Parts: sequence; structure tokens; C-alpha cells
Amino acid sequence: MDKYTAQLIAHFKEIVPLDENDIKTIIPKLEIKELDRKDYLLQPGQISRHMRFIAKGSLHTYYTDDAGREHTMQLGIENWWINDLYSYLSESASRMYIQAVEDTTLVQIHKNNLELLYKEVPKISEFWRLKMQGAYLILQERTFENMRFDAYTRYKTFITNYPDIERRFPQYMIASYLGITIEYLSALRKKHIADRS
Repeated sequence: MDKYTAQLIAHFKEIVPLDENDIKTIIPKLEIKELDRKDYLLQPGQISRHMRFIAKGSLHTYYTDDAGREHTMQLGIENWWINDLYSYLSESASRMYIQAVEDTTLVQIHKNNLELLYKEVPKISEFWRLKMQGAYLILQERTFENMRFDAYTRYKTFITNYPDIERRFPQYMIASYLGITIEYLSALRKKHIADRS
């Protein structure tokens, strides 16, 4: 078992118990995918057919509006999953880009293989049930924060919850993710530094 596959198996085992037979069933259904910095994993018009685990590196998911502006939907680093779930679940064309921010290694599972695993290793179905519940809670909380809190509060929550993210992504991506301009993000960072001193 290579180190990236072992990393994903360890990730599964943080949530569900797996025995040796489970692991032997899972491993042949995994694929390693390498991306160079700025490579695209998914582009509009393509259909997402894999669940993708980030073993190394970082990616961001974004769409472009009619004026050509990028809007960051998701940031992802090691031990996170990244996908266009709407495209994956509906088997329809994606409206988003998923792009590597750094050289990246993914472990991915094709949808057909994942459906087989749900039957062959029911604990994987349980893993995804719990993962999806957690993802829904995070999405709902992010929506609630965007509606209720000011930008400075959202920024502080973001850097508290994800302390490693800020140094891994360009400032314009973080600003876009938070729904503010890069100039405003710079002002918030200065205010945060001043408040802590």
C-alpha cells in the first residue's frame, strides 16, 4: 500500500472501523491522480464522476460570473475532500472549475466503484452518511454566518477554524471565499493584528 492510499485508509478509520478484509476490498478501487500547480481537475461542461480525497497539496473550487470575475466556493487542503457534488450526484455538467493551487496528489474513487463499495463494505456507506451530515452542517453554518455577521467576525471565525489555510492560498482567493474585496481583506487583517497587540 502506497503512502497516499494508507493516508486515505487512516482517514476512513477515524470515522468507521475497517478490518483487513475491508481494506483489501477498498484498495483496488482507488486511483492516484497527480496535478501540477494550476492544473484543472474539473472544468465547466465536464461531469464529475469521482469522489476526491486530497492527500497532498491544495485546490480551490470556483465559478466565473458574466463579467468574468472568480467566486471561490471551496478551498481544500490535505485530508479534505473536494468535488462538485451537484455534478457528481445529478450526473450533469459542472458549472465550476476545480484547480490545483499547489502541486497536488489526490486519491479518487470512481462513482461506480463507490457504489460497489457501499454493498461490499457497508462501513463505507456509513462513512459517507456521516461525512455528508457534517458537510451539510458546515454549509448551513457558513450560510448563517454570511447572513448574520459582519465581515470582520466572519474573517476571525475563518482563521480560528482554519489556521493553516491563510498561508496556503493567495489573498484574492480567501477574499473571494469570504465574499469581500482583497483591499477589504487587507484592512481586516491589519485590524486583527492591531486588536491582538
